Amino acid sequence: MRGMSETQTGAPLLPILIYPDSVLRKQARLVTPADADEVRALVPSMFATMYKAPGIGLAANQIGSLLRVIVVDVAPKDQPAPIALINPEIIAKSDELATQEEGCLSIPDQYAEVTRPARVKVRYQDLEGMKKEVEADGLFAACLQHEIDHLNGVLFVDYLSALKRNILLRKLAKALKERQAG
Repeated sequence: MRGMSETQTGAPLLPILIYPDSVLRKQARLVTPADADEVRALVPSMFATMYKAPGIGLAANQIGSLLRVIVVDVAPKDQPAPIALINPEIIAKSDELATQEEGCLSIPDQYAEVTRPARVKVRYQDLEGMKKEVEADGLFAACLQHEIDHLNGVLFVDYLSALKRNILLRKLAKALKERQAG
């Protein structure tokens, strides 16, 4: 699917909400069996949108849906390894921390160093409703934590000092204003 256009995947691209859209600060609700058809339709569009952006993760609330759904793919572009996680929850995290530069499709072109647990174990359901667990470290662990944070209304800028956060968000506001003017 990676690198394919909307017409090749058949999945429509979705608009990505940009900070300070209030939906980004809302907590997503658990997916229930009654949501199965909506989730099955949503996930391909989330992947298409994430790849087109381009990004390595996308949470449903970033595209305006308050369902607990994330999609991630941290594999090299020539070896895609997409994974959709329904109702993901972190069930274990390491005491060891790791710092990585993070960005966000909802806070375009802004990056900052974020410190998080180096390793996590996440429990989730797949598209068929099967319960699964995945252990992650490195970029995959950071991506999972970042996307699960989205489902809880938390953004990566919330991990920054007030000074760094304000500078970054002012840069974003200025860039968005310039983009609208140009």
